[in-house]
Amino acid sequence: MQALIVGVGPGVSASFARVLAREGYAVALAARDTGKLAALAREIGGSAHACDATNAAAVAALFATVGVPDVVLYNPSARVRGPLVELDPASVHAALEVTAFGGFLVGQAAARAMLPRGSGTILFTGASASVKGYAGSAPFAMGKFALRGLAQSMSRELHPKGIHVAHVVIDGGVRAGGRPDPGDDSMLDPAAIAETMLHLVRQPRSAWSEEVAVRPWVERF
Repeated sequence: MQALIVGVGPGVSASFARVLAREGYAVALAARDTGKLAALAREIGGSAHACDATNAAAVAALFATVGVPDVVLYNPSARVRGPLVELDPASVHAALEVTAFGGFLVGQAAARAMLPRGSGTILFTGASASVKGYAGSAPFAMGKFALRGLAQSMSRELHPKGIHVAHVVIDGGVRAGGRPDPGDDSMLDPAAIAETMLHLVRQPRSAWSEEVAVRPWVERF
């Protein structure tokens, strides 16, 4: 069994890589900077690959190298913060490329690889901003809304062809990347999110989920 995670960081994606390796998957890790992948690759016995997910040729080369994966996770995102009237258009464009266009390129390549076999799982990492925009964070909401729309369209097109596509809304802060843990369960455990993603991989196709939302149990709605 093969898995590919694009946009690997220290939180959800790293935890998902560990869960997949535990379950017997050969895990390929991809990011622009392979230096940050080395320790995790050694830990799980995986491989590290350099890839700019916003570059179509680079994505095609990545899939040519890793082959036909059974599971693909697209995890990258980019934030540009500030009042709308002060945002730099070039920075917004670059953020949308990472968060949304890269998801299209990887999702398209994954679908092309999986369709002849008629099976596979493609997951996209969402956020609170996938379903609600926040002041001072328009570019992130724009990118995440687009990624969610991509996942919804892909699921409707690909589910009947045997490819499970799902969008995971991570609605809250994650205990990773040096963030202080307040110790009150108000932040999500990335290992718990990874187990939810594994459940999506294992779901029977008679009851596939197109989207799941995970949030701390103590959150007030």
